[in-house]
Amino acid sequence: MSTPHNSAEKGAFAKTVLMPGDPLRAKYVAENFLENPTLVNNVRGVRGYTGTWKGKAVSVMASGMGMPSMGIYSYELFAFYDVENIIRIGTTGSISEKLHVMDIFLAQAACTDSNWQSQYHLPGTFAPIADFGLIMKTVEQAKAARLNVNVGNVLSSDVFYYDDPDHAKPWQKMGIMALEMESAALYMNAARLGKKALTICTVTDHLLTGEELPAEMRQNNLNQMITLALNVAADI
Repeated sequence: MSTPHNSAEKGAFAKTVLMPGDPLRAKYVAENFLENPTLVNNVRGVRGYTGTWKGKAVSVMASGMGMPSMGIYSYELFAFYDVENIIRIGTTGSISEKLHVMDIFLAQAACTDSNWQSQYHLPGTFAPIADFGLIMKTVEQAKAARLNVNVGNVLSSDVFYYDDPDHAKPWQKMGIMALEMESAALYMNAARLGKKALTICTVTDHLLTGEELPAEMRQNNLNQMITLALNVAADI
C-alpha cells in the first residue's frame, strides 16, 4: 500500500493521527512522547510515526503548511489508510481580545478565504466544523488537567503575508478569534469522507497587540497542547 506522498504499509497508521505542520515537530512528538515509535513514512521528508500513548496506538505525521498540503495528507490518511480521527496540533495567531499568547485554542469551526470548497459544486457556502465529540473529549481532558482552553471560530487563510495590513479587521468584527492556514481543508475532507477532525492550537502571537511567545517559552507551551491531544487520542 502506498500513495504518491506516503510509503507506509496498510495498517501502519493508528486510527487516530496527530498532525503538526512541521515534520520536525512530528519527530519531536514521536521521540519524546510516544512509546516504541516506528517511522512509517518519510516521503519528501514528511515524517509519520506510530507508537503508543497510555497503551493506545497513536500516530503522528506532519501536514506541511497550508490547505493544499493539509488537504493531500489528511485525504490520503482518511481515504487510503483507514484513519478515523485526525487532530491537528499547530500554532495560531490571535485576533481576539479574549485569546492571549500561550492560550490553547480549539477551532470549533473554520471560515476560509480559500477556493477549496469549489470542488464539491455546492449551491452555496459550506461551513466546515470540527467533530463535536472530539471537542467535548478535549474539554473534558483539559478540565482534568486543570488547563484552560478556548473554543471558537478560526480563519483558515491561503495567505501568510497579506498586502493589506488591516486584513484581519473584517473577520474580527464577525467574532473570528484566530488565524491559521490548515483547518478548513482538514474539516472539509473529514466531512466528505465521513471521518472526524479537530484542530488544537497554541497561540504564539497576537496580531492586534504585537505580542509574541518568547522562544524559550514556546516549547513548554506546545508540550501542554501535545499532551492534551495525546490524552484525547487515548480516550477515543
